[in-house]
Amino acid sequence: MIHERIQTKVLSCRILPNADAALLEQLGADSRERSLGIFTTDCDDVSYAAIDEATKKADVRVLYARSMYAGASNASTSLAGEFIGILAGPDPEQVQAGLDAAFDYIQNDAAFYSADEAGGVVYFAHTISRSGTYLSAQAEVPPGTAMAYLIAPPLEATVGLDAALKAADVELKVYYGPPSETNFAGALLTGSQSACRAACEAFAEEVCRVAAQPLGKETIHNE
Repeated sequence: MIHERIQTKVLSCRILPNADAALLEQLGADSRERSLGIFTTDCDDVSYAAIDEATKKADVRVLYARSMYAGASNASTSLAGEFIGILAGPDPEQVQAGLDAAFDYIQNDAAFYSADEAGGVVYFAHTISRSGTYLSAQAEVPPGTAMAYLIAPPLEATVGLDAALKAADVELKVYYGPPSETNFAGALLTGSQSACRAACEAFAEEVCRVAAQPLGKETIHNE
C-alpha cells in the first residue's frame, strides 16, 4: 500500500554500567562517560534519527553509529540487522533514559514508508523539528536546527532531492551519495520547520511518482 508505515524493529540491546577503560578509550569516551548503551535495529536511518533524539532527552552522547553493508535483508546474523549504535553517559540511569527515548522514537515517530502498492520501493522523508547534538554535528549546524532527513533508493532519492530543493527554502547540508552502505541515497536539509516539512512532502511525492512510472516519458530500448 502506498504511504504504508514500515515499522523498525530493535533487535538487541545491552547496557554496560561501568565499561572497561580500554573499550571506552577506543570509542572516544571522555572522562565522565563510564556507561554505555548498545543496540542494533533493522533500519539505519530511523535509528540515526532516534539516537539524535536520545541526545535531547538524556545526558548522553553518541559514541558510535554505523550502518551494516547491504542492509537488514542481507545481515550476517539474526541480531546484526542494519544498524549499531552506542550511547555513552555518566551513569546507567542516563544511558537507560537515552535508550528509552530512542526506542520510543523508533516505535512512534520516525519510519520508512512504502512508495508503491507492492512495497518494492520505500522512502524516508522525516522532519526533525529540533536537532540534537548528533545530527547537528553531522550537518555542522547548531543544535535545535530544523531538518528534513530524506532517504530513498538511488535514482528515486536523486530526483526526489531535486524536487525537495526546488519546493522549499531549504539548504543541502549533507549529501549521502549513492550507493550508501545499504545501497540507498539521500540528504540532510535545513531550513524553517515549515520549509523542511514542505521539502519532505515534495520528496515523498516524487519518489512515489517514480515508483508508479519508473521509465517516465523517456524512450527506452531494452535489448
